[in-house]
Amino acid sequence: MKAAIIGANGQLGSDLAAEFGSRGWTVAGLTHEDIVVEEFGTVSDVVNALRPDVVLNTAAFHVVPRCEEDPVRAYRVNALGALNVARVCSGLDVPCVYYSTDYVFDGAQRIPYTETDRPNPLNVYAVTKLAGEQYTLNYATKGVVLRVSGIYGRIPCRAKGGNFITTMIKASRVKPEVRVLTDEILSPTPTRAIAEKTVELLNHGATGLYHVASEGYCSWFEFARVVFDTLGLTTPLLQASVKDFPVTVRRPTYSALRNTRLASEGFRPMPGWRESLVDFLRSNHFDS
Repeated sequence: MKAAIIGANGQLGSDLAAEFGSRGWTVAGLTHEDIVVEEFGTVSDVVNALRPDVVLNTAAFHVVPRCEEDPVRAYRVNALGALNVARVCSGLDVPCVYYSTDYVFDGAQRIPYTETDRPNPLNVYAVTKLAGEQYTLNYATKGVVLRVSGIYGRIPCRAKGGNFITTMIKASRVKPEVRVLTDEILSPTPTRAIAEKTVELLNHGATGLYHVASEGYCSWFEFARVVFDTLGLTTPLLQASVKDFPVTVRRPTYSALRNTRLASEGFRPMPGWRESLVDFLRSNHFDS
């Protein structure tokens, strides 16, 4: 079995490549130098030449403020890129997996969102990712959309220069105090857990929309508190509010996800957000 992974050198893509490889799959890792999802001809040529059994599309323009500045590029990568991959996968009749975001919700709801809750994106990034979801589900004969939340992994996000964990570690070293939001709620999830669940879903022939996030939810401050406590960071960690910072882009203040469909179909539950985070920190950052 062969898996073509678009964005294989990224935070999520690298763990997907490792997980599929460990399960005996042949992995065709594709970077931006190999494939440009915005160009249908390139996608068609590369994917058809590989003849994979599944295509995993992690390509994304996901720096939220930059999406506001360049909505055309955001739409081309996040939406039209998804359409191009879906069309090619449909021609091969192979599963097309698209990774989306908790940001498709507006945060007005104060209980975790399920797959049947109505999206209402607040910014360009979220609008274009929702469009990518729809293109995948409507143009791929075997479309799979996995919504994730607050992801972190071994390989820092290249576009953002890191992830929340690496940002907290760096801030603790260079700042006299670190202030983190208490009023934005999410379900932080390690990329390895997402990769493991992706394999499980594909092995069962799953199609459609799933939430794939750690069980439970927390604020960014609670997330940071676990990082500081687990790694023994001694810089003062202080609570802050979204009201304390100038608003440049609208974001949902509540975007926790519930894995309702995974549970209803009998899949193993995702691990809890706190235990996953502690395990990850002890394995990857304990000497930080």
